[in-house]
Amino acid sequence: MVHGGECSRWLLRLNCSLTPRQVLLSYCPVGVLLAAIGLACWWLGAQWVLPFAALEIVVFAGALLVYARHAGDREVIELRPGHLVVRHCHAQHVNEVEFASSRVRIEQRDAGSSLIEVSEQGRRAFVGRYMRPESRARLADELRRALNEPS
Repeated sequence: MVHGGECSRWLLRLNCSLTPRQVLLSYCPVGVLLAAIGLACWWLGAQWVLPFAALEIVVFAGALLVYARHAGDREVIELRPGHLVVRHCHAQHVNEVEFASSRVRIEQRDAGSSLIEVSEQGRRAFVGRYMRPESRARLADELRRALNEPS
């Protein structure tokens, strides 16, 4: 949790080993090496190696593209004066729900294992996707305490 004057912010995200830029930088040498091996085998008369090397390059690039698209997935919870904002970023899609902090409810059904439900007058959002299930109860408690603090 980060406090910034009158605003509190929780950032929940995936624990990714590589950034999308690092993925690209690591893929290029591997792709060049696979292409060189395929071309060398084709040159030496093993013509079926090149199409399989090309297929391997395409499949590898596809897997890394999926990884890179989701490396920035995150949930942001911001408590501003009078408002609680929940933002869920998944690939290139952003879903943001704003609640009146005086009427918002924080619930968790299965004592730590289920997602945390943030709701107010029929609108709701679920948070905690990017945390370990046993840590969700602590986040729910933090949110409840922050909402009950006088501004």
